[in-house]
Amino acid sequence: MTTSLANAIRESGDLTGRFVQEGDERIEWTDLLAGSALYGRGEELQGRSVLLTVKGQLTTVCALIELDGIARRIVLCPPDLSLEHLPHVIETAEVDGIVSDRAIASLGKPRPLYFSPCSRSIKPGYQNGRLHHETEWVLLTSGTTGQPKLVAHTLSSLTAAIDPRGAAHDRMVWSTHYDIRRYGGLQILLRAALTGTSLVLSGSEESTADFLARAASCGVTHISGTPSQWRRALMSPAVRLLNPEYVRLSGEAVDQAILDRLRAAYPHARLAHAFASTEAGVAFAVDDGLAGFPARLLEGCGPVDLKIEDGSLRIRSRGNARGYLGAHAPQLKDASGFVDTGDLLDLSEGRFYFSGRRDGMINVGGLKVHPEEVEAVISRHPEVQQCLVKAKKSRITGSLVVAEVVLRTDACGAARNVPAIQDDILQLCRESLPAHKVPASVDVVPMLLLAGSGKMMRRHA
Repeated sequence: MTTSLANAIRESGDLTGRFVQEGDERIEWTDLLAGSALYGRGEELQGRSVLLTVKGQLTTVCALIELDGIARRIVLCPPDLSLEHLPHVIETAEVDGIVSDRAIASLGKPRPLYFSPCSRSIKPGYQNGRLHHETEWVLLTSGTTGQPKLVAHTLSSLTAAIDPRGAAHDRMVWSTHYDIRRYGGLQILLRAALTGTSLVLSGSEESTADFLARAASCGVTHISGTPSQWRRALMSPAVRLLNPEYVRLSGEAVDQAILDRLRAAYPHARLAHAFASTEAGVAFAVDDGLAGFPARLLEGCGPVDLKIEDGSLRIRSRGNARGYLGAHAPQLKDASGFVDTGDLLDLSEGRFYFSGRRDGMINVGGLKVHPEEVEAVISRHPEVQQCLVKAKKSRITGSLVVAEVVLRTDACGAARNVPAIQDDILQLCRESLPAHKVPASVDVVPMLLLAGSGKMMRRHA
């Protein structure tokens, strides 16, 4: 794609009545294209490496449309990024311009920086029809040292899996549980933009129930989220207000339990789970209602090349990121251009299943345990709504496997016989798993925390 985001939206077709909405504020795509979120001063950022750090998603959309094709680089700052990491991001991305709707008190080591105010109120004066630069888009993802890794894309790589001529229709309205400053949410924003469809975004202070109710009132037909976000959504009666045509999961391993529960909630929807990562891009989507994916996808008959090496999935496609930013950043691709996802696979009866992350294994006396494998077993229990498996330190084995579960509630909101359910869960694990993978304990908790990425927060106990 050798165009800007603004021009791609213009070329998407008739935008009459198509909108982007966050909370109770709605802006038509045509107004976004005709106005300015940067007070008509976007050209002053031409050729700069721009850090985009604003509070709301709608303001982010406004600024992205204006900056792409003008800025040399856009660094998308997620809302939960700790301020202590800003100096690292600014230095690594060579930021010389900041677009923000708030004051930033401390940036650590000083650099020459141009500050540009940003407003969610669209003003007259934006007329960007030229492509000054093929803007580099930089997304942040968690790093093993605590510092975020900076992943560089282009609009072309970010939209490699999107067909602008796709099956959009007049009634189509997209929505997502993701924040659009994360890869999964950005994919939905770009999908709506390139197909000229409406988009409903979650508000920063909005509860899951309120978001679902608003999405239903806006006529959302297509909606995405992580399995953890969907498990949380299914705990709310508001999930029944939606009547989607298409439900999509991505970002985490998908087990059969969450697919079955979504099928029960939305029996007429097309249900799909996609594999994608910030570094590797979108690899594939599966819509046969089953966890895992068919082994034939590795036969290389499409635009994405897949292979398994040392047990992990590797991907080569036009959707791969360019690489990591930074002088000492690790190499993203191997000599053949493949990205190692770090996701480990098991083959069973012609189908691959995700067993866990290479960097997420629990070591129990020298034996390896993938938390996701244990979670998939626990999730089969009919009384379990959500579960999290993690490591607990042990002086004898180094680590033990422990589990936390959120139970489903009855119509009156009361949980069942908790001790009996805990015993049932442990028995299910003993029947399904080797002894070293069986949790040492199962604790019932009221809720499980999700990270800003929409994924379960995994911490050692």
